[in-house]
Amino acid sequence: MNIKEQWIGFIHQLQNDICTSLETCDGKATFIEDKWSRGEGGGGITRVIADGAVFEKGGVNTSVVFGDVTDTMRTQLKISGEKWFACGLSLVIHPKSPLVPTVHCNYRMFELYDAQGELTDRWFGGGTDLTPYYLFEADAIHFHRVYKNACDKFDVSFYPEFKKTCDDYFVNRHRDNERRGIGGIFYDHKRPDAQKDVMFWMNFAKACGYAFMDAYIPIANNRKGLAYTGGQKHWQEIRRGRYVEFNLVHDRGTLFGLKTNGRTESILMSLPPTVRFEYGYQPVAGSEEDKLLQACLHPREWIANC
Repeated sequence: MNIKEQWIGFIHQLQNDICTSLETCDGKATFIEDKWSRGEGGGGITRVIADGAVFEKGGVNTSVVFGDVTDTMRTQLKISGEKWFACGLSLVIHPKSPLVPTVHCNYRMFELYDAQGELTDRWFGGGTDLTPYYLFEADAIHFHRVYKNACDKFDVSFYPEFKKTCDDYFVNRHRDNERRGIGGIFYDHKRPDAQKDVMFWMNFAKACGYAFMDAYIPIANNRKGLAYTGGQKHWQEIRRGRYVEFNLVHDRGTLFGLKTNGRTESILMSLPPTVRFEYGYQPVAGSEEDKLLQACLHPREWIANC
C-alpha cells in the first residue's frame, strides 16, 4: 500500500475502535452510520451517538476528500497548488452529566499536487483536548499524562511544545483569552523530513489517536455514575455556549470544511445539543464553577517537571 492508502486504512480502523470503546462506556446507545459523498470529490462516514446513558450527543467522523484548489482556498486558507487531498478523523463527545467532560479529537493528513498530479506538499496535524465543566484535578493530570507518555516515545520535546500549542489555539480571544478547556496536545503542518519521515508522523498519529481511549474512557467511567444537580447542568450549558463560540468563530477545521464545500451536517456535529447564552453571567467567586473558569483563564502545567 502507498502512504495514502495506509493513512486511509488507519483512519477507518481508528473510527471503528473508538466507536466500540464509547459504546461500551455508554452501555445503552449505539452509533448510527451515515455514509455521504461529496460532489467535488470523495466523501465520508459520519457516525453519531445520541440520547445515551452517558453521552447526550457525539460524533466520530471520517472523511476522504479531494478536489481543485480554488481561489477562495488560495486567498483565505493560504493554500497553493492545483489539486488537494485530505483524510482525517474528527470526533466530539458531549456527555449528559456535567461531571463528565466533553472531549475533542482530530487527526489528519493533507496533500497538494501540481497540474501534472505530482505530489508537491504533505503535512500532518492533530490533537486531543479536554473540556470539563467541573475541575477534577486527578482527571486533568491523568489526561495529560497519557498524552505526555505517547509523545515521549517519539520526541521528549513534543509534549511541552504541543501542549503550549493547544493552550494557545483553543482560546476565545474575544472573551479575554478564555480557554475552551484544560487543553491537551495540538500540532499542525508537520512535514516529513530527513530526521522525521512520513512513517514517523504516521506512527505518531497512530499512537496519539489510540491514546484517546486510554486518556478519556477511564475519566468517563469514573464520573458517569455521580449524582448532579440542576444548577450544575445549568453551568454545563453556559460553558457549552463558550464551546460553540470557539467552533464557529475561531476553529480552522470548521472554517476549512465550510470553505471547501464540506458536508455541513458533519462539520457542525461538533455543536452541543443544548446551550445557554446569558448576558453577563459570572459564577460565584470561589465556587466550583469559578475554579473551573480560573483554570481556563490561566493554563496550568498539569504534570510537573515535563
